[in-house]
Amino acid sequence: MNHIELDSYDWRLLQALQQNARLSNVALSEQVNLSPSQCSRRLQRLEQHNIIESYFTQLNANELGYKVTAFIYVTLDKNIKNSDSEFKSTIANMPQILECYSISGDSDYWLKVISEDLPSLSVFLNESISILSSVKGITSTVVLDKIKQVPSIPLPN
Repeated sequence: MNHIELDSYDWRLLQALQQNARLSNVALSEQVNLSPSQCSRRLQRLEQHNIIESYFTQLNANELGYKVTAFIYVTLDKNIKNSDSEFKSTIANMPQILECYSISGDSDYWLKVISEDLPSLSVFLNESISILSSVKGITSTVVLDKIKQVPSIPLPN
């Protein structure tokens, strides 16, 4: 395991970055009361230890024409050799799939999918997911309203 001890400065850095990842190093250092060089060294350490995985911009899917979000539960046919690896490699190249998790329970995978509209979702499910030889069954749930979406992780004060 790649564990490092985090002190109060590290926690404040992480909190500030979760609130605004676009802060310059100078602005970040002022916010957490460190010199810019100390701030930069700490950030590099947090990145090297994979505490900070990446920096990205979160786009508004709805404003970009993706009006439908759906959660898809996928069950694989375990009688097909390499069904897991085939499924994983195929869906890795499908940009409509935002997230994929291997899960316990009745299904094998949970997908978060976006689509322009319901007919497009239907086409995607019928022509991209259902036709995979490794897929035994799918169940879809369409999102009616987003109540909460938080891109940050709870951190200690």
